[in-house]
Amino acid sequence: MTRPVTTLDDKYLQSGGRVFISSNQALVRLPLDQARRDRAAGLKTAGYISGYRGSPLGVYDSALWGAQKLLDQHHVVFRPGLNEELAVSAIRGTQQLPWFGKPEFQGVFGLWYGKGIGVDRACESLKLGNFEGTAAHGGFLAVAGDDHGGKSSDSAHQSEHTLIAAMLPILYPATVGEIIEFGLFGWAMSRYSGCYVGLKCITDTLDLTACVDLPDPHRPYLTPAEIQLPPEGLNLRPNLPPLVEEDWLVNHRLPAATAFARANGIDRVVIDGERRELAIVSAGKACLDVRQALADLGLDEERCRRLGIRLYKPGLVWPMDPAGLTRFARGSRALLVVEEKRPVMEDQVARQLYALAADERPALAGK
Repeated sequence: MTRPVTTLDDKYLQSGGRVFISSNQALVRLPLDQARRDRAAGLKTAGYISGYRGSPLGVYDSALWGAQKLLDQHHVVFRPGLNEELAVSAIRGTQQLPWFGKPEFQGVFGLWYGKGIGVDRACESLKLGNFEGTAAHGGFLAVAGDDHGGKSSDSAHQSEHTLIAAMLPILYPATVGEIIEFGLFGWAMSRYSGCYVGLKCITDTLDLTACVDLPDPHRPYLTPAEIQLPPEGLNLRPNLPPLVEEDWLVNHRLPAATAFARANGIDRVVIDGERRELAIVSAGKACLDVRQALADLGLDEERCRRLGIRLYKPGLVWPMDPAGLTRFARGSRALLVVEEKRPVMEDQVARQLYALAADERPALAGK
């Protein structure tokens, strides 16, 4: 019996099954998978990556350079930015491709990366680009590297509030595998809604190497039935006045992003049961910590169900899906939000559940 041939490029080329891959390598694989998805769908697209290195994304550029031949084969261009905001502006320009003549490619999917402080300084560029929008076959994914513990940064930064100021929907993966899954989903969301989409990645996740079950590279994404798209879609349009851009983003694109997340099940009830005592809402790495804490207390899934302890893991942490959250929380005696640093989900949970009747509204606690 012959042994299968294994190469170091399997982590980038293997189409299914399990691979051994680091988080930074997962971010390298991400645009390769997107290029393959587009090719299978009959689209001729290219990718453009730019950003500025810094912990916990300090070795991402090295990983990209190490895969240069594969990037070239998939029409993915990597150009580090002179700084964070110029990198955003360069990718913003790729979304304007349809405005200029007859381009070679139908669209360009962009990936920006930067550490938390870099997200702060790039906020204006992110906001202007997000108000303008993305191309139908393009998309913009902003990978924000957060160092909550200040492990190798000047500040223990948190990117969500800056991304919210720029009105970017935010996805928060918990594992190496979810970096790939949520990244591909982020580009699909960006194309559908016209929004730039944030992907929050923290040191604890970006330092990982793991055996990962690859997501289906050709998974179809569902279109929300409740969103009535205009004939021209929600993507970028030239020369809109600022107030029209703002109205378009707030009243059309962001609701479309939330509906897209709901239609495709990016928010998940991890532990469920008929009894409703304690409802826990937690995302990303914090959700893994909650699972570990429950296990340390001797509470496996079956015992949690018997005790009425339930767990909800949003993949989209802003703007949260009100329908899924309300359905999960209604009728619970208490609800605990577990998240790092300044509240992001807690305030949304409080605002959403305030409208519930008193006998259906759980007591709310944060942290």
